Amino acid sequence: MEKTCLRELCLQSGALRTPLNWHGSLWKRTPHCFLTDQGAAKFAADMGVPEVPEKQLITERNIKHLEKEKNEKSAQKTDQQKDLGTVGAVALDSEGNVAYATSTGGIVNKMAGRVGDTPCVGSGGYADNHIGAISTTGHGESILKVNLARLALFHIEQGKTVAEAADLSLGYMKSKLKGLGGVILINTAGDWAVKWTSTSMPWAAAKDGKLHSGIDLDDTSITDLP
Repeated sequence: MEKTCLRELCLQSGALRTPLNWHGSLWKRTPHCFLTDQGAAKFAADMGVPEVPEKQLITERNIKHLEKEKNEKSAQKTDQQKDLGTVGAVALDSEGNVAYATSTGGIVNKMAGRVGDTPCVGSGGYADNHIGAISTTGHGESILKVNLARLALFHIEQGKTVAEAADLSLGYMKSKLKGLGGVILINTAGDWAVKWTSTSMPWAAAKDGKLHSGIDLDDTSITDLP
């Protein structure tokens, strides 16, 4: 499990393999941006994060999924893996501050020690009060190679709309590496976009009392917020 979040105030970021609500402790209590493996486990324990027994994280469904992936040698595939379980969010507050958070269960049957795109600032997401915020999902190695989150915000810096920036960055990753993915992003004006090159991507956005949501391309519903 990998997670990262960043709020633009002083570009405060944190990446841990612990619940997202503990990431603030990383930038408040250490000079570091990224902890992993034994260091992350010790830091979490020092912060009072309760340890979950490993057996509680293993289900019969996941065991069958792992065996299927091993049989298909899916670790060698270069296309978009399925059911990655990534959850992301971006936000703009009333004072103009932007932030993002991204969390994922990772991929199945990966090599021990593999770190994906999600915890890497600039790949799994990015936030800058002068540009906007973005969270990404998709084929991790492709996202890492093109630094997808920062690439999209670069296009906004160059004057592109959020929709154009999303299409350009995702299109580049697909044409260059055949990697599929999706992004949610917002700029400093509050304009937002949701784009993906995979089959579908569940999403939702709230603005001006309206809730926008969808799953498939060209399928968006808009309802009033309570």
